[in-house]
Amino acid sequence: MRGVLILIAFFLLFASASLLIPSPMFPGNFFCTLIGVVSEYSKYLSAVFNGVFYGVILWVVFALISQRFEEEK
Repeated sequence: MRGVLILIAFFLLFASASLLIPSPMFPGNFFCTLIGVVSEYSKYLSAVFNGVFYGVILWVVFALISQRFEEEK
């Protein structure tokens, strides 16, 4: 349960940061260009890609670190 909360928190953090920062962020902008999305919604799709990408990476890091701490007990 704690891992899901971490995933949601980081997804929301990076998705909102992608929307607020005026310059395009990697990899969301790259994925939108790769699939050919050129519209007013590409900014939002890019934010979702960034949220998922960075959220999953940080969730995996959290899971590995918490697993290591539990093994030490």
